[in-house]
Amino acid sequence: MTVFTPLAAPLQISQGIVIQSTHQPEADAARQLVNAELHALGLTENVEGTGCSAALGVLQWTLKKDRVAAWMPGLNTFDLCERAGLQSRSSAADLKREIWLTLLASPMAWAFPSAEELISAVRMRLFIVQAARKTTLDFHTSEAERPNDCWTYQEKTGFTVLPGSPLIEALIKATQPEASGMLYAFSCYRATEYILLLAIAQEAQLSNPALLAALQKQWETRAVMSGRFHEVFLRETGSMEAPLPISYYIPGDRVWFRNPDDASSDVAGFEGSWVFYLGGGQFSNFWQRNKPFTLASKCVDVYQWRNSTALDANGELQMDEERVEQLVDTTMTQAAEVERITQRMFRLRDPQGVYAEGGCMDTSRESPRWVLPETTDIVLPGMY
Repeated sequence: MTVFTPLAAPLQISQGIVIQSTHQPEADAARQLVNAELHALGLTENVEGTGCSAALGVLQWTLKKDRVAAWMPGLNTFDLCERAGLQSRSSAADLKREIWLTLLASPMAWAFPSAEELISAVRMRLFIVQAARKTTLDFHTSEAERPNDCWTYQEKTGFTVLPGSPLIEALIKATQPEASGMLYAFSCYRATEYILLLAIAQEAQLSNPALLAALQKQWETRAVMSGRFHEVFLRETGSMEAPLPISYYIPGDRVWFRNPDDASSDVAGFEGSWVFYLGGGQFSNFWQRNKPFTLASKCVDVYQWRNSTALDANGELQMDEERVEQLVDTTMTQAAEVERITQRMFRLRDPQGVYAEGGCMDTSRESPRWVLPETTDIVLPGMY
């Protein structure tokens, strides 16, 4: 199995969707496939480029400037659905349109090795949003539970699936109470890993069965977690040096809201909050999925952590989650206070270790790596 290597020459394109193709027949096929997808979604008239070569070996599609100005002024994607008449919360087709439109409007080039990989990336984002909307968990920072009919735990290997238990079904049972009838204890970070892994596995089931088999074997042997998970499975877009626009989000993005309060960030699990952007101006809420966060409610939620800490019997700082909920509910009825808090929190975060004038907004977003047999850049530990 060969891991795909991007073109050696740097791309001279800075926005929209880009496909690398050095051979004319491949370029023609890629152009036709992407244009067919845009046509099927009714988006063709909104797009510039439609696959014309902007540089040797590169195809590009972007959203027309007047559409960006009308639907995403200032590259603010929160109101895209309302402005463009999309119902992405109830329509999978409109959610798909929202994903495409935000990719096309990207201020940084989203480069793919093939049209097929682009379509897979859109589909994985769809899977992420759909799974995040169904996920309900019991938040816990020091305990963890999984369905014992398909998961087992050892300290050295983490939670692994029992041999013969399909990974996709095991992930669904662990995160979606409709499938298990239970709520299981998770941290928000681990929850995002399970949803991302589920989307990758679902796409692999459709387009790369060998990768799904490798994922199954991996999770029967040893879980990939935390920094290693990020390294193996995710691509990070944006940085402290080159931040993404503060209001620019694509459905399916994994997002970190940093706790900018020095004192309360010392409580384990409250250094920040990991969520997914669901589209339509909403962020996932794994603890009360029927109350997804808006930007304002998420800013208020993280802000009120500073007002909800207390020392336990051992003198350890803990978070009173009931108090957080009460404070958030009260604050959200006070428009002036919501505005004040949002203005304070809706700023790019400070660097790690710094607690100054920065807010809770991160400079980057995370999404899955490529998955197709010819172009995947996922390298599992011990896979080769």
